[in-house]
Amino acid sequence: MKVAAVSHADGGGGAARAAYRIHQALRAAGVDSQLHVAVAASDDQAVHGPEGLAARLAAWLRPRLGNQVRRLLRSSSPVLHSPAIVPSRWAARLNASDADLVHLHWVNAEMMSIADIGRLRKPVVWTLHDMWAFCGAEHLTEEFRWKAGYEEDNRPPYERGFDLNRWTWQRKRRHWRRPMQIVTPSRWLASCVEASRLMRGWPVRVVPNAIDVERWAPADGRQARSQLGLPQDVPLLLFGAMSDVDSRHKGLDLLVAALGHLRGRPQAPELVVFGQGASAAPAESAVRVHHAGQVRDDARLRLLYCAADAVVIASRQDNLPNNGLEAHACGRPVVAFDTGGLPDIVEHGRTGYLARPFDPGDLAAGIEWVIGDPDRNAALGRSARERAVAKWSYPVVASTYTDVYRDLLQGWQQV
Repeated sequence: MKVAAVSHADGGGGAARAAYRIHQALRAAGVDSQLHVAVAASDDQAVHGPEGLAARLAAWLRPRLGNQVRRLLRSSSPVLHSPAIVPSRWAARLNASDADLVHLHWVNAEMMSIADIGRLRKPVVWTLHDMWAFCGAEHLTEEFRWKAGYEEDNRPPYERGFDLNRWTWQRKRRHWRRPMQIVTPSRWLASCVEASRLMRGWPVRVVPNAIDVERWAPADGRQARSQLGLPQDVPLLLFGAMSDVDSRHKGLDLLVAALGHLRGRPQAPELVVFGQGASAAPAESAVRVHHAGQVRDDARLRLLYCAADAVVIASRQDNLPNNGLEAHACGRPVVAFDTGGLPDIVEHGRTGYLARPFDPGDLAAGIEWVIGDPDRNAALGRSARERAVAKWSYPVVASTYTDVYRDLLQGWQQV
């Protein structure tokens, strides 16, 4: 089976890392997956980036052209918006390839336009890493225009000027006439697809993201702390993201509020923060903070997980974040809110704690419950590791994707 996978990148952000891991899992299972990217980070010979000066210049220029269109929207929302308007040659290249099917991932930053996606003539599997595919131009939103449709009278009050989201959504409706096979890593995102005006009735399968459980494995916590220069005899909490840790949907403010509830605890935990913006946050925390900065090295990131007693994911909105999978694979429990795709990661009371959304007091109670008893903490970690191996290991995820591919190809041949 030959698969042409497409992702904006093969490393860096969470979506790119997830796409590359799925690609690796498929190749390990014998699937001929070739990953096509606009920005290549790895030296994997099955990853194909722009070749030649002209192609690299075009890949550099395209997102900048899209940014000019995005400026037409005046909004106080900091969420990323992608108009996907700049045409490319991707549809022609993929249609002319010898691949049996096309597997799309995160193809924004003007890698593929909305019209490009609509011109694909091969069977398509599209793994969604955020909400963009069924929304307007926004990648995440707490509004519900995606359910009712982007009408003139349901625009949020914080937007002005050109209605970029409505225009983008209308272009999707016009160009995407044939339903594609949608895959979501979480049940929450699948339910959003099913409730959306744009993709209601499209086929949807839930397949989790993959993680190499041989590479991401438990290690001695004391040794990890020693290597990282972290204190040995205090509970450590880990919080972070490959993107900006201070973005609203990551919930750093909720974590800071939760830590305030732990002030005065006999042995207060300390916080380790990694990711973009980690050096500046959270200055107002009630506990001591260790700033790990941006971490691009997987070996160092694994040490951070292994050094922690628990990982906190305080997101208001998240799909199936890699740091939850990585934490569990490293044998560390996770404390998170019971929202979005986080219940697909954390088994409450067995591999961590799911707090009431978005209650800092209950998040604090969960942190205290997870780290307060060393024996319980160790048992949670063992269960977390077992869950990672059983649900997200490469062979498990690759087998499920292979089933999705076979079902799609069989149905395609019958049409």
